[in-house]
Amino acid sequence: MSQNLRSEMVTFSIANTFEPGRAFVVYPEGEGPHPAILVLHEVFGLNDDMERVARRFASEGYVAIAPDLFGPGLRLACIIKSFKSLSKGEGEAFVRLSSAQDWLTDQDEVDAERIGTVGFCMGGGFALLHAAKEEVHVVANYYGEVPKKAVKLEGIPPCFGGFGAKDKLFGPKAKVLKGHLDELGVANEIVSYNDAGHGYMNNTEGIMIRIGAKGPMRVGYDPTSAEDSWSRMLAFFQEHLTGKLIVLDESIDLASRKTPEEPAPSRTDDQSHTTDTPTA
Repeated sequence: MSQNLRSEMVTFSIANTFEPGRAFVVYPEGEGPHPAILVLHEVFGLNDDMERVARRFASEGYVAIAPDLFGPGLRLACIIKSFKSLSKGEGEAFVRLSSAQDWLTDQDEVDAERIGTVGFCMGGGFALLHAAKEEVHVVANYYGEVPKKAVKLEGIPPCFGGFGAKDKLFGPKAKVLKGHLDELGVANEIVSYNDAGHGYMNNTEGIMIRIGAKGPMRVGYDPTSAEDSWSRMLAFFQEHLTGKLIVLDESIDLASRKTPEEPAPSRTDDQSHTTDTPTA
């Protein structure tokens, strides 16, 4: 990863409130305007791992902004309020997210016609609903909530999804998401990893992670699944933001990942990319 990335914590105005929002922003090397990514945090909030994710995007040529969806106040109260917003599809967290995007697209370094959104866990649900309503051109949902009805996603741009098959709570939502997107005729790539659980992309530690690792979600970072997912997501974003198709390295064991429709496949699926398992 490049070491010459410029980063800063910024504040931005939020509609209907005197309390400013805050976000971590990282800029790529070179002259802009650049495509940009909104990075939406999991339930643990805007932490070091989300800053790591933002830096990874910046190293790939994106301006990355990770807004704080919680705002000021007691953490538990903020979490409860955010999940209420998510269930309703409206509320303070969505206002914060829209205000962060407004700030982002006003920056000279940003190409407002090439905006993507990625969310993890709680942020994945926000990413889907935000992308369906706002000027977003590609979106990724990692093991996040999925609406029960496809109509809630009308207007959504091309969508990538990553889920862990060991996650008994959110893993089954991979099939639901793909079904909705196929019904709506939206380009998508939804991948479920047999060896991964919830949070496989997030390199976070702590007592809640240790507890979650033993529960039905099998929470934990899985570097092999994470790196494969990064490659696939970046290729998907590149294709739908620039029109350039990237040929992926298929050197890892493809039997460790599957599409939601196939319980034990030897292939990986996407509406536009299908790759056979390599043989010796």
